Amino acid sequence: MIKKVWKKLSDLKIRTQFALLILCALIAAFTIFELLWTSKWSVFNLIGLGGYYNSYGDCMYLSDRLYEQAANYELPESEDDEERIKALAPLLDLADRYTSISIYGLEDGYHRTTRMADIFSEKNSIFLFFLGIGDQLTAGDFEDFRYVPLKFSNGSGSALIISYKRSVVLYPYALISLFVSVLLFFLIILFFLNRKMKSVLNLEQEILVMSSGDLSHPVPNLGGDEIGILAKELDHMRTTLNENIEKEQASRQANQDLITALSHDLRTPLTILNGYLEVIKLKKNPRLQEEYLDRCLIKTKDIKELTDRMFEYALVSEEQESPKLTWISTDFIRKCLRENADFIRLVGFTPELRLDTPSIVLKSDKTMLKRILDNLFSNIFKYGDKKETVLISFTLQKETFTVTIKNAVKAEHSREDNNNIGLKSVRKMIRLLDGELHVSRTSGMFTAALTLKTGV
Repeated sequence: MIKKVWKKLSDLKIRTQFALLILCALIAAFTIFELLWTSKWSVFNLIGLGGYYNSYGDCMYLSDRLYEQAANYELPESEDDEERIKALAPLLDLADRYTSISIYGLEDGYHRTTRMADIFSEKNSIFLFFLGIGDQLTAGDFEDFRYVPLKFSNGSGSALIISYKRSVVLYPYALISLFVSVLLFFLIILFFLNRKMKSVLNLEQEILVMSSGDLSHPVPNLGGDEIGILAKELDHMRTTLNENIEKEQASRQANQDLITALSHDLRTPLTILNGYLEVIKLKKNPRLQEEYLDRCLIKTKDIKELTDRMFEYALVSEEQESPKLTWISTDFIRKCLRENADFIRLVGFTPELRLDTPSIVLKSDKTMLKRILDNLFSNIFKYGDKKETVLISFTLQKETFTVTIKNAVKAEHSREDNNNIGLKSVRKMIRLLDGELHVSRTSGMFTAALTLKTGV
C-alpha cells in the first residue's frame, strides 16, 4: 500500500510534489513545536531546571514573609503618598530580581505602589527584546502571579506577586523549539531538493557515459516526474541508437561477407574459363574445341549473373542475399556436375560419376546452385590429390535429394584451411535454400554432402 502511494506521488509533477512537500513540512514543523512545548515541564525536570519553571515554592515563601512583616509598615493612602511609599521600600525589597510586587488597597482596590523586577531595568534591554518575542510565543506562560492579603498597621491591603523566573528557561526553550521546528522544515525541503539534484546529476552522468560511446549501460528509472520522463526518453534514445548502430554494423558485416563470397565465387568460373581457353589454345583436341567454346560462353554467362547479383545488392543495400526460387529439375544439377567433372578431368583429376538416380523437381535458385557446386569443385582443384579418384553422386530418399562429392586431400593441405571462404559461402547459400551441408574429413579424405528438399 505504501509503495503504491509512494509511486503515485513520485509520478506527480515536480511543482505539485513541492507544494505537497511544503504543506507536509509545515504540518511536521508545527507538530514538533507543539510536542516540544507541551512537554517542557518534563524536559526541564529531566535536565534539572524544574526549579526555574516551578516557582510555586518561592512565591509561597515570599507570601509568608510579606504577610509577617506587613504589620510593621503603613499602607500608603494613594499613589501620591510618597513618604509612606518610600518607607514601604524594605518590604518590597524582599522580592528577588525576577519578581515584581504591586500593592493595592483591600477595600477600594486602588493601586498604591509597584516594585518592578530587576530584569526590567534598562541594562537588560536585550532581555526585554526577547521578552516581547517570548510573550508572543508563550502566550504569557512565562508569568506566575498570585494575590496575597496583607494587614498593615493602618489598614488592610493586598499584594500582587508576579514572578518572571520562568522566563530564564522558558524563553530559550521556546526559541530552541522554534529553531528545531524551522530546521526540520528546511531539512525536509533540502532533502527533497537534494534528491532531485541527485537525479539531475545521475542523468548528467548517464549522458556523459553515452557521449563517451558506451550505449550498453541502461539509464536508471528516476520516477514519473519530469526528470523521470526525461530519463525514460533518454534510455529509449540510447536503446534505439544502440540498435541502429548494431544493425548498421551487422549490415556492414553482411555486405562485406557477401562481397567476399561473391568475389571468391567469381574466381571459380574465371579459373574454369581460363582452363578451357588454355586447352583451346594448345589445340590438343580440335574435335572438342567447339564444345569447349560453348562451355566458355556458358561460364561468361555465369560470371555475368554473379556480377549482376553484386550490382543489385549494391543498389538496394540488402542485409543479406535473397534467393530467387524457381522449380528446377535435377537434370540441371546433373549437367552442372558433369561440366565441373569434365573440367577437373582436364587438369588431371579422375572423376567417377554416379548420377543414375531418376530426375525429380525441386524449388531452388539456379545461380546459387551453380555457385555452390563451383565452390566445391574449386576446393577440389586447389586442395585435391590427383592420384585418387573423385567420387560424385546423388541420391534420393523420401523428400530429400543429396549430392555427395568425395575426394582425397593433398598432404600439404591435410589441415583445414584457415580462411575457408569457399565452405563458408556454400554453408550460407545452402542454408538460404533451406538445405544442409555436411562436411567430414577422415584419413585424408574430404566428403561434402549437400541435402535439398524436393518439395514433392
